[in-house]
Amino acid sequence: MSLPEMAEFEEVCSEIKKEGCMRFSHISRLYRLFGQRLSSALEALRERRVKKYVFKPSGRVLWVVVGREKEYLVFPRAPFCSCDDFYFRVVDGKARLCYHIIAQRLAECLNWHEVVECEDEYYEELVEELREIGAGEAGAGGG
Repeated sequence: MSLPEMAEFEEVCSEIKKEGCMRFSHISRLYRLFGQRLSSALEALRERRVKKYVFKPSGRVLWVVVGREKEYLVFPRAPFCSCDDFYFRVVDGKARLCYHIIAQRLAECLNWHEVVECEDEYYEELVEELREIGAGEAGAGGG
């Protein structure tokens, strides 16, 4: 994503967070940025497929978006996602962001996600589990 596009995305997210809801004007701007990926992101929101894992006592946070077939680790500030779409389209510049990252940012702004609290000892276990899931999808569609 170019800097102006990323700035617009963050501006829209900031407005959504401030207002506590998504208006048609927000959806319109986001659709201009992301096209069909926005529809997939909104579907993930509607189906409550965004999870925020909070580890205690460290306070570490991991975001996971449940895709159509697998769960994907999302680092929103990077932005990075463990899905194939990110690797094969976003990194190559063919797409701006995968829908998992879009869904995570919108879910965070709207506070519309599942919060899962875990002990710190489960952090490495969860990350490794997500790596194993991702390793099995090489060449898959990404979704």
